[in-house]
Amino acid sequence: MIEIEEGSGNVYADLGMADADEMIVKAQLATKIGEIVKSRKWSQQQAAEMLGLTQPKLSRMLRGQFHGISEAKMLDCLTRLGRDVQIVVGPARRAPAVGHVAVVFAA
Repeated sequence: MIEIEEGSGNVYADLGMADADEMIVKAQLATKIGEIVKSRKWSQQQAAEMLGLTQPKLSRMLRGQFHGISEAKMLDCLTRLGRDVQIVVGPARRAPAVGHVAVVFAA
């Protein structure tokens, strides 16, 4: 019999990765960047030029290989794609008082 375990919502945490919170944020940002590029029907070369990246680096990012690409660069990519980025800092809502980072996309 196969046992099924419910995930936490963060596959990187479920895999025990030390940088799980950072990785899930980068995954969400990369997904949004990829969606926008696809909706504009741009080639990766066209998108890379607009985003200030090399095509191979963009390709790696869109395939989930985020090492060497900072969250700040991904946020810059989103602004170059015509998106406003807001960073909101507030008190932790969980005990113990350790905060977390979440990405929320507005319509």
